[in-house]
Amino acid sequence: MSVHKYTTAKGPRWSVAYSRPDGTRTQKRGFLTKTAAKAWETKLVSDILTGQWVDEKGGKQTIGELGDAWLNRQTHLKPSSLRSLRNVWEAKVKPQWGSRTLDSVKHTEVADWLANMTTREGKPLAATTKRYAHQILNNIYKDAVRDRAILTNPVEGIPLPKKTRARKTYLTHEQLQAFAAACGEYETLVLVIGYCGLRWGEAIALTTNDIDLLRHRITINKNAVWLDKKVHLGTPKSNEERTVPIIGLVADKLEKHMRTVPTGGLVWEAPRGGYVPRPNAREGYWARAIKTSGIPRITPHELRHTAASLAVQSGANIKAVQRMLGHSSAAMTLDVYADLFDDDLDQLADRLNASNPSGGAYIALRAMLYAKAL
Repeated sequence: MSVHKYTTAKGPRWSVAYSRPDGTRTQKRGFLTKTAAKAWETKLVSDILTGQWVDEKGGKQTIGELGDAWLNRQTHLKPSSLRSLRNVWEAKVKPQWGSRTLDSVKHTEVADWLANMTTREGKPLAATTKRYAHQILNNIYKDAVRDRAILTNPVEGIPLPKKTRARKTYLTHEQLQAFAAACGEYETLVLVIGYCGLRWGEAIALTTNDIDLLRHRITINKNAVWLDKKVHLGTPKSNEERTVPIIGLVADKLEKHMRTVPTGGLVWEAPRGGYVPRPNAREGYWARAIKTSGIPRITPHELRHTAASLAVQSGANIKAVQRMLGHSSAAMTLDVYADLFDDDLDQLADRLNASNPSGGAYIALRAMLYAKAL
């Protein structure tokens, strides 16, 4: 580092030439006195040694330009996930923060913004959308801190809104089979999702090569997602191939259906060929089948809930349910379907009481109170 004197029309000035931590050379100009330049140089050395140094120009970058760049780097995400992030960025984050510089944003500003975000109609915004908005802005600042463009992240420490869990719809065997039959040519597709727990995109991507009727197994290694009227074929959500069992009823239906499908072809096709679009729960064959079968309104994704429910009722352990659904962990499965395991708690209490010499009286009392409640 070095301090230099130079001349301007307004008189002498001083500058400090120095090397950034990455080795590039730059300078800070405009000091009125050599003492001021030396003091700044001393602080600079201290900041570099203690890890407090940031590039002065870095904080003047706008969140808009950094946000666009951050989104363009998210090439590891699934197309549907990237689209969700981009939609929230364009609709919520960029309009609010795009023109602001990194160093101009305060922690409380972001906290107030997240707490008071609303829809166009002025209604409170869904927790999921708020979490996406937080994720985008937080990651922009995380990268800026790593690049030494700014010292601290004003988004850090802001509590995320809790997601409200909608009540899940679980179909019985009879309801599922009646609904599937009412779906006509897509009966087997509905049964595969409802009994095997596939995601819609995983199911419509199946080819005859993925189904082993002798072993009653389906191999899931692809996922077809409709975005902007185009299909993006990729790996399953977990990025891992998995195999799920097929019950006899579904295997029999599949065996008959696959006689009409060419070897290696898609197991189900749209009327004009190609991948089957996701149905609308409010109109079309799906809505008509709901009305005909008399079941509660249900979306294609919610059929996975039925698969989980029927598996748990059959006695499947949490690890088996996790593998069937393709969740990243058993903890995730327990979190999503905690309500399915409430009965297990009662059974556990009964077993513990039964093993306790004085526990029998408690079981009898609980049974009596339950009967009165009915």
